[in-house]
Amino acid sequence: MSDENQNDNPDGFSSPACFMHEVDPAYMGLEGTGETVKEWRKGERRRLIDHRASLNADDREQRSLLIRQNLDRLLPEVTGRTISLYWPFLGEPDLRGWLTAASAQGATCLLPVVSEKSKPLTFRTWRIGEKLTRGVLNIPVPLHGDERQPDIVIAPVVGFDTQCYRLGFGGGYFDRTLAVLHPKPVVIGVGFDFQEIETIRPQRHDIPMDAVVTDTDIRFRQGCDALFAWKFEA
Repeated sequence: MSDENQNDNPDGFSSPACFMHEVDPAYMGLEGTGETVKEWRKGERRRLIDHRASLNADDREQRSLLIRQNLDRLLPEVTGRTISLYWPFLGEPDLRGWLTAASAQGATCLLPVVSEKSKPLTFRTWRIGEKLTRGVLNIPVPLHGDERQPDIVIAPVVGFDTQCYRLGFGGGYFDRTLAVLHPKPVVIGVGFDFQEIETIRPQRHDIPMDAVVTDTDIRFRQGCDALFAWKFEA
């Protein structure tokens, strides 16, 4: 199966919002075990995914355009870079236009692939127009791409905090992958401004991103603005 006409919004995934996030986590007893943090995160995911899904198509496209423009500011020179992006799912920002432009500028673009459950992701090369097949959750993945390691990872967020920690779907693939990639790639999260939360309550396995690009601005993890200044200047 191939191409952009595939349904990237399978029915039945989104859940009603959980109101537990409106209560002080300490009051709810969430300062304790990893299991309670897990339940709190589950509620935040539901709330944030539902909020993102509520955007109308025009609003989502305009916000995605602003994210693409901010990515251009952050990464003015991508020639020779190997960049992992993603196929938009459940209302995530659509960066396929940015991927096309980066490929035209000489970047090698990749899409992540779940090759085995509970194992790190692999990455395959892909350009717009090349064949895709359905992967986990019916998210399209390259059918014939070469496996490569990225030096830049651009990943969508469900939520993010002021320390650039990422709240994802909860499968652990993101952190599991970053833990084994050597050399470590530059990691950029992308999301809408309303996806920022005070903290994701990071655990020992959580790995922070170097920057987060939203439709309103670019946020850097402490000290990482200098990294981008010398690595990616035009």
